Amino acid sequence: MEFSHLDRSGHLAMVDVSAKPGSFRTAQATGYIVMQPATIALLTQESLPKGNVLTTAKLAGILAAKNTAHLIPLCHQLALSWVDIVFDVQDDRIAIAATVKTKESTGVEMEALTAVSVAALTIYDMCKAVDKTMEISSITLQKKTGGKSTSTVAYRPKTSILVLSDSIASGQAVDRSGRLLREGFEGAGCPIGEVRVIADNNDAINTVIDEWVAAGIELIITTGGTGLGPRDVTVDVMNQKFSRKLPGIEQALFHWGQGKTTTAMLSRLVAGMVGSTMVICLPGSSSAVQDALEVLVPSIFHAFSMIKGEGHSC
Repeated sequence: MEFSHLDRSGHLAMVDVSAKPGSFRTAQATGYIVMQPATIALLTQESLPKGNVLTTAKLAGILAAKNTAHLIPLCHQLALSWVDIVFDVQDDRIAIAATVKTKESTGVEMEALTAVSVAALTIYDMCKAVDKTMEISSITLQKKTGGKSTSTVAYRPKTSILVLSDSIASGQAVDRSGRLLREGFEGAGCPIGEVRVIADNNDAINTVIDEWVAAGIELIITTGGTGLGPRDVTVDVMNQKFSRKLPGIEQALFHWGQGKTTTAMLSRLVAGMVGSTMVICLPGSSSAVQDALEVLVPSIFHAFSMIKGEGHSC
């Protein structure tokens, strides 16, 4: 769960996650409540005045996870896919573990921690009539998965970027998309071979792609030439060169782009393999490139262990 920050005016503001694609995310939190062994005995025998303690605490923890955004100021309201709480009844304490899952743009750490906290407080409330010594302790986030911060893929492919634009190649316009791509992939740790600008020309595209493939470039990102104009030839050229298409990448990019603007449906972006080199052809606008970086980095890096025959990365 991404928390708040101070905006430029000095006021608290939520972190803006609208530019982040949803992904599968989990969080696990633990904690425990210490109590007298006699209280443990009453609890396990369901002899406490308020009834079944652990069932009530589990329901309270699940409800708390679902309502975290109403309890913690400026946290994001998330649609949770699954919440579970498990208790381990020991001699002098009850250990609590909560697991929360979602398919959202930000993590569920706060939901897992809140679930443990409220479950522990519910146990406290239901046992306080017979035990004044109870202590809630060690509420800790044990694990989180999903999002960029938990990517375990260390390998970064050798990358080159090709900008296709008559106006930029002639000096009549300034390249923004190529610069954004370089900053994005370089910032993700990719060694950048070259950023080259050429005009929209079939032969020029073929020449550069063949040159980079022969030089061992593993990932080529092109920007421009994917529209419907008579000079937009990138897709037509690359469809003739691909040995295999990568429809999953195309669908992910289309889906994310169309979620932001309906005109994304007019783009002809494509992705595929030329030998062992992956080529992804993006629209020329800087906004489309920024959207693509949000989708591709770091998820795309999982592909390169597969390309090398090493199987799926975890």
